[in-house]
Amino acid sequence: MALNDALALARTNGVDLVEIAPTATPPVCRVVDFGKYRYEQAKKEKESKKHQHATIVKEVQLSPRIDPHDLGVKTDHAVDFLCEDMKVKVVLKFRGREMAHTEFGFQVIKKFIEDIAPFGHPDFQPKLVGRSITLMISPLPRNKRAKNPRVLEEGAPSADEAESGSPSKPQKKTPPSDASQKSAGGIANNSLDETDADSAPESES
Repeated sequence: MALNDALALARTNGVDLVEIAPTATPPVCRVVDFGKYRYEQAKKEKESKKHQHATIVKEVQLSPRIDPHDLGVKTDHAVDFLCEDMKVKVVLKFRGREMAHTEFGFQVIKKFIEDIAPFGHPDFQPKLVGRSITLMISPLPRNKRAKNPRVLEEGAPSADEAESGSPSKPQKKTPPSDASQKSAGGIANNSLDETDADSAPESES
């Protein structure tokens, strides 16, 4: 359709002529309400952004002779990152003569992968690049990913709170008031006075 004919058709129907694909040959146009078209495009972009996640990469550094406790701490940090939908880049560096026994480094990497398996999976097999072993780990989908055990331990309610449904509050014992103490002391003094009066000898007439 010629451009003039398309413009005349748009004016006749009270709508706009919008160019959809300017780079196509010939260019593609649509006869639509431009305001409605912009609203639909904005709605589509908003829906597509909901399914997009910013890729944040956190790095965890290891060594072939890392202490088991330190390895556990590094693993906990990696689990925290994965549970927040972040990627984890693992770098194990060899120093000096450690390059003669790279198998120890691969054993550490293998143990690390086994520990974070419920939370993430490696994008590729660990490989030796120069003097380092590198590995990229992506988080599992939320419906297949285990819960972060550290969050569960910190936020877990006590057994009493779980049964009652509300946190238990300690009962406060109120000390006796001064008035009650004074009244009790007055009663005791009166009883002592009466006892003394009864036990006193009668005077001779």
